[in-house]
Amino acid sequence: MTSSSTPTAIVRDGLPDWLLPVRAAAETVRPEQLSRFLPPAEGGRHSAVLLLFGEGPGGPDLLLTERSKALRSHAGQISFPGGSLDEVDGDPQGSGPVAAALREAAEETGVDPGGVQVFATLPALYIPVSDFVVTPVLGWWREESPVAPVDLGETGAVFRVPLAELVDPANRGRYRHPSGFTGPAFAVAGHVVWGFTAGVIDRVLHHSGLELPWDSSRLITLP
Repeated sequence: MTSSSTPTAIVRDGLPDWLLPVRAAAETVRPEQLSRFLPPAEGGRHSAVLLLFGEGPGGPDLLLTERSKALRSHAGQISFPGGSLDEVDGDPQGSGPVAAALREAAEETGVDPGGVQVFATLPALYIPVSDFVVTPVLGWWREESPVAPVDLGETGAVFRVPLAELVDPANRGRYRHPSGFTGPAFAVAGHVVWGFTAGVIDRVLHHSGLELPWDSSRLITLP
């Protein structure tokens, strides 16, 4: 349950300079610039994920998780902290996605929501295979707290990836799913990031002007 002390307001000021292009992109990007899968007019399972940007030993970075290999769906896949909206989170069209993203991040990684400044949200996107309508919530880790898997049955690992590694052309490529679908992928920190998570990272880097030219013909093998 989200604590009454958990901040759910969006506070856009007071960010480090390197995050300003990300904020600007989030405030101006259109849904169709992020994905060809857009939410249906009605229905869908409302959910939210947290893109938590911090400053670690390797410079500006992004917090990611590895789903437990024991899960029945998406086992071992790299993802943002997040999950479905609960009734306690509030209005899906209001502050609900922010509350859900912070609550789920705390439940999965142990991060203290009180140290996170939410500075923007991206337009809601759609994952057809699961019928999820996902709102990416962007946060600045203003006051860091220890993070680690809270429940190993759900989260296998929690780790931080420097943005320098994500934009490095040597770590970028595309994956080809057995279904025939292809999409952006990142080989970073001993993991392969693909699917929805990689797609969001790819678009954020692109529209923020942070990406470097990379070889889109290079294939990265899925784990």
